[in-house]
Amino acid sequence: MKELSIIQGELNAPKSQYNSFGKYKYRNVEDIQAALKQYIRDLKVDITTSDEIVLVGDRIYVKATATITNSEGEKVSTTGYAREADNKKGMDPSQITGAASSYARKYALNGLFAIDDTKDADSMDNRNTTQSSNDFNHQFNEAAQRYQQKHSVTSDAMYKAINGTSVHSITSFADIKNNMNEQQKNKLIEWLNK
Repeated sequence: MKELSIIQGELNAPKSQYNSFGKYKYRNVEDIQAALKQYIRDLKVDITTSDEIVLVGDRIYVKATATITNSEGEKVSTTGYAREADNKKGMDPSQITGAASSYARKYALNGLFAIDDTKDADSMDNRNTTQSSNDFNHQFNEAAQRYQQKHSVTSDAMYKAINGTSVHSITSFADIKNNMNEQQKNKLIEWLNK
């Protein structure tokens, strides 16, 4: 889907929130959604998120799905998961679920739009990393779309298949970006293209 490639290549969702306790900047789901409004209008796409409560073992997770649909009806979806805390001081159960939902939706959107949610750029040596990251985002997006079309599977099913071949827990693009080294990422692209 060309619209998705455009957004992945251009989207700028700044980290406008600040955690004064940890002294770091971060972005939340609302920041991402605000940055997407221009693309929704200009590219005539719909972007939706939805939640499902799932039980894994004895723990409750919120499974969020982010979907982009273009004017031809083509769709691409990714999922993100967040575990509900057993309890969180000062929060009632609905607030705990809401916090998990926001977190899961953020990571579903990160995966869909190739948003790297690791450390701030100011805290790292960025020489040559931006181009490398953009190249991987593009290669993964193309390989993932071919894989899904070839095998007639959803992105969720594709991530389950990837998870079965990886030593890491992979449920979204963010997991790949955050947990795999360059060699593992290259092997994943090869695997998707086979």
